[in-house]
Amino acid sequence: MPKAAKRNSDHAQKHNTPTIDNEAIASHLEELLTPAIFAQQKYYKQLGLRDRIINLSFMVAAVLTLLWRQVPGVQELTRLLAREDLLWCRSRIIAQQSLSERFLVFPSELFERVFKDLLPQLQLNWQRRLKRPLPDSVKFALLNFERIWIADGSTLEALFRKLKSLEDLKTGQLAGKICTVIDLVNRLPIEVWFHTNPAASETNFEAPLLKLLPAKTLILLDRGFYHFHFLQQLINQEVHFITRLKAKASIKYLKIFSYDHSVKDRLIQLGTVRRGAPVLTLRLIEIKVGKTSYSYITRISHK
Repeated sequence: MPKAAKRNSDHAQKHNTPTIDNEAIASHLEELLTPAIFAQQKYYKQLGLRDRIINLSFMVAAVLTLLWRQVPGVQELTRLLAREDLLWCRSRIIAQQSLSERFLVFPSELFERVFKDLLPQLQLNWQRRLKRPLPDSVKFALLNFERIWIADGSTLEALFRKLKSLEDLKTGQLAGKICTVIDLVNRLPIEVWFHTNPAASETNFEAPLLKLLPAKTLILLDRGFYHFHFLQQLINQEVHFITRLKAKASIKYLKIFSYDHSVKDRLIQLGTVRRGAPVLTLRLIEIKVGKTSYSYITRISHK
């Protein structure tokens, strides 16, 4: 019997109608975002955009509503707007075609600038509130590093083609590549980069990541950043890293720190002198959980 096609977990539950509004959440979002939106008004006008009905404030409210209330498409968003307020925007009748066209031409950099204006306030809010207890592993790491960040690259899903103007696009066309750097301690993003080519390698994000990372940082890396020149540059910048080991890696074992059934911790040389690639002296830690083994490489020294 043939196996059923694996379903994308993000599409497992189809929403035909928006979820209900929540006054407390809507009020909190308005309080957070109003200053950030206002701060971008000057730049909005510099781009030659008119302060009409479908302006920056409206577009931010519309996108947040699409995501937060899981509105299935622009058509339903138009209906929703006709009968109720969208966050801080009053209900009104807008032609679906006008809204669809606005989504296509509205500069994405405005959303990015609002997002980056909002980050300092989110970080301040996290510091003010009663902090949740950190895992012991994170507490221990903070004794040795000034910050713990995560860098992860991901290919964005195929466009759903909810806009009429997207109907002629090829089915299954991927939407691009994104890379996010997150602070592991407060779980807030540090930086987000986007590449229009969904087939682009994570190596396209190496240069901005190197520029972003200060010394004495521990960075947990997606395996897509497995590039010896890049890892050597991290070492040169006094940045420590942990990433997964790729299969068929060329390894020379130098020293054993511990070796048992569940944990193997060794000093290794990784790589061969080919095409000018550096040979790295690192630690290889293999952890067995049940029947599955996980292999990590790091430059953190053994103590």
